[in-house]
Amino acid sequence: MKGLRTMTATGHPAAHPTGFDLACGDHYFSALPWAEGVMRLEWTGESKPPPTPAVVQGQDRELRFDVRELLDGWRVSVPGLSMRVQTDPLSFAWRLAGGEPLFGPVMVGMKAGRLVLAGPLKAGDAFFGLGEKPGYLDRRGRTYEMWTTDNTGPHVETDDRLYQAIPFLVTQHAGRFCGLLFDDPGRTAFDLGAAHPDGWHFQADGASLRLWVITGPSLRDVLRRYAALTGKIALPPRWALGYHQSRWSYTSGAEVEALAAQFRGRRIPADAVHLDIDYMDGYRVFTWHPERFPDPKGLHERLLARGFRTVAIVDPGVKVDPGYAVYDEVRGRRLDVRLADGRPFVGKVWPGECVFPDFLRADTRAAWARHHAALFEAGVAGIWCDMNEPSVFRGPAVPRAEQTMPDDATHGPPDAPIPHRRAHNLYGLHMAEAAQAAFDTLTPDLRAFVISRAGFAGIQRHAMVWTGDNHSIWAHLEQGIAMCLGLGLSGVPFVGPDVGGFSGDCTPELLVRWTQAGALTPFFRNHSALGTRAQEPWAFGIQVEALVRAAIELRYRLLPYIYTCFRAATEDGLPVMRPMMLDYGDHPASHALADQYLFGRDLLVAPICRPGATHRMVWFPPGVWHAFDGDEAFVGPGFQVVEAPLARLPLFVRGGAMLPLGPVIQHTGEPMPELTLRAYPGADFEGAWYDDDGETIGYHCGAYSDWRWIGRERDGGLEIVQAALHGGWRGPTQQVRLVLPLAIAGATWEGAEVAVDGTAVVLPLAPGTLRLSLPTA
Repeated sequence: MKGLRTMTATGHPAAHPTGFDLACGDHYFSALPWAEGVMRLEWTGESKPPPTPAVVQGQDRELRFDVRELLDGWRVSVPGLSMRVQTDPLSFAWRLAGGEPLFGPVMVGMKAGRLVLAGPLKAGDAFFGLGEKPGYLDRRGRTYEMWTTDNTGPHVETDDRLYQAIPFLVTQHAGRFCGLLFDDPGRTAFDLGAAHPDGWHFQADGASLRLWVITGPSLRDVLRRYAALTGKIALPPRWALGYHQSRWSYTSGAEVEALAAQFRGRRIPADAVHLDIDYMDGYRVFTWHPERFPDPKGLHERLLARGFRTVAIVDPGVKVDPGYAVYDEVRGRRLDVRLADGRPFVGKVWPGECVFPDFLRADTRAAWARHHAALFEAGVAGIWCDMNEPSVFRGPAVPRAEQTMPDDATHGPPDAPIPHRRAHNLYGLHMAEAAQAAFDTLTPDLRAFVISRAGFAGIQRHAMVWTGDNHSIWAHLEQGIAMCLGLGLSGVPFVGPDVGGFSGDCTPELLVRWTQAGALTPFFRNHSALGTRAQEPWAFGIQVEALVRAAIELRYRLLPYIYTCFRAATEDGLPVMRPMMLDYGDHPASHALADQYLFGRDLLVAPICRPGATHRMVWFPPGVWHAFDGDEAFVGPGFQVVEAPLARLPLFVRGGAMLPLGPVIQHTGEPMPELTLRAYPGADFEGAWYDDDGETIGYHCGAYSDWRWIGRERDGGLEIVQAALHGGWRGPTQQVRLVLPLAIAGATWEGAEVAVDGTAVVLPLAPGTLRLSLPTA
């Protein structure tokens, strides 16, 4: 890298089983064994790297380094991972414990006062992750900057800066994966082969850096360890996984009730309606407009009686208005962001001139959490954190090109101020943390549902992420899929784009195709902007309404499976919506795919992203894949053309899966007395279903059920074991309708005969073994 001044070790290292310390001129390097397969590295310049909220996993104090001196350096190892340190010039390379190369060598140096890591690229090397970035999954060949930005542009591949700043990079070298978390909250930059195709470099915000190295060798290994390091999602309430309807804005309580009545009258399932900024009084956060929303508590009681929850938007800008309680507390207790000279920072957003809470302070977050009582007491069930990059329209100190706070604004306690440049990327995460704290303190028995537009590494602990202000264009339908997959590869499983697009006018065909795709994204919300064409499910007439309804009904039929996938994500940290390469990375064809994906392990989703298309190419992994809505079967691996008329979402089920399905319900509060378990042909059968009350945190204390089914061929028939791995919850579901892909001659359940209906058998929801006899040829 031109202009890079490399480092050299200037003394003998202090090497010991619990650490490795090395002087490098005016820098100091240290390494710690952190967890199995994880190391923490630090470069300290003028000051130590500041702590960030990214990491929650504590150091394994029992873990020890194995340190060995080499001719030109040192080898430092923890279980699963080794690092070679070359001292002149200073460089690092990581390998698996068996010696297989993971990544490196990485040179370390300085350029223009900023720490730089740099290394070579070879043919076949690839990069993934970095959160919410436009473009395809492999990040190689482009530059990226970590700076959360309210980007109102078209969000094309050349638009680098968007709402999330997640500096987690996954490298692929020689078929093996390595994770690198550049735990720097400042304005950092990556060049992944753009300036020079055979080299990459990372530039820190200053002279110090904390880096976490996470071993593979598989991508799944890296993501599991990253989730353990930075935290996993909490199980969302079941209603949050239903269909959500939103608009900027439904401007009155009467309009919201009319909307709910339309959904129920038209028999279109829905669970939530979102309230954008116009529910507030003059855009004052935590208020209700006295004329348009005169009785918020009564409104919410009536909505809940119809099965609707509400999600209310909350912006960080607090209107400068003496006598307004939120402003009086923020200013009176000096909880706001300040300018370098100590005056409050004032910028203009929706309410006009505003001050901004300093969410990096714990006392500010606690105060902000308490103010949510004005929403919760009225019945609001979810909080939607917006404008928290932070976005500032204008003001005397606002940089025109940035539309945010000036770099020298200050956060944190007055006696230890943090410049905004070092706090900017953390602002959104800490605002989401304050919203989560509101649930923890005000509704402690209920699960939190928080949405955040902005965030840093670890945002998944506090909020789900939607991909911001997209556009009603076909390119953004496809782009949204890739962005969700990229977020999943960055530790954020609960994600989704605005169905139909936010800006611009949606078209009938685009709404149908986007709703079909949205039915199989983790978050499923239709949202559109002020002044755009209406895009509610019935907006384009009865024929489009029928197709949109069918797509939403598909979501509700799949909810038992979707909920089970989310439960798995809380345990292993893997994405719910996952790229093909996560499960089938041994096949190079899977690596470039960003317009099809897996939902959990068993569903392959291939949305239509082109106008007028009635067919598309799909890559099928090894094995047999069955059309969800038909009799076709496709054998992989390989590409095949599938039919996709407007009424059809190309959706396929893995051979051998037993898919838990529910009935078409209008909202998740309706009981499900019977679970349908549909088996798809394969050498063996296996299925899983997780269930709990869907709303409280009782599952933390064992109030849940975890069912498994395993089917095997036995003596010319089938034997299916139905087992409860955990049975701490018993809801309204009393029986299982097992649907098989073949005719059944007879069946016994624990020694008793049971009725056979062609290819279906109804069983009690209880542990036991089902034996099936098949017709003779």
